[in-house]
Amino acid sequence: MLPNNEGMLTRHNIRLTLEGARAILAAAEKKAREIGVPVNIAVVDEGAHLLVFVRMDGAKLSSIEVALTKARAAALRCAPSGPSPSAEEPNAVLSLGLSLATEGKLTAIRGGLPLLVDKQYVGGIGVSAGTEDEDVLIAQAGVDALKAMA
Repeated sequence: MLPNNEGMLTRHNIRLTLEGARAILAAAEKKAREIGVPVNIAVVDEGAHLLVFVRMDGAKLSSIEVALTKARAAALRCAPSGPSPSAEEPNAVLSLGLSLATEGKLTAIRGGLPLLVDKQYVGGIGVSAGTEDEDVLIAQAGVDALKAMA
């Protein structure tokens, strides 16, 4: 018998649907328009697989992969993207090493947030092309939309 599982060897997982991913993306895009910052926005599932993506008119082409990486990092770590470990004084060598060790799947750049429903991680959202603070603000609008729907 396994503790707290009453003998169960599997569990039921909540999954992010395409409709949900589109709603998250729409809320983030709306926030980007409100603050006048064209960005790239990616929403991935719990396995870091892309569900939806948008490159707003005027968003930096160089930020496409960054948005995808931020979303994947947030989903895989079940934590916001950014310097690692979270501390007052981030360790640049450790943060760079984390990215290199994971073949670029994790990033020390802020702007990726995990997506959570009923205490289960269902994916991540990544935003890139603004400042880190703008990217986080826009991503948070997507997270807030999910909370409102759940």
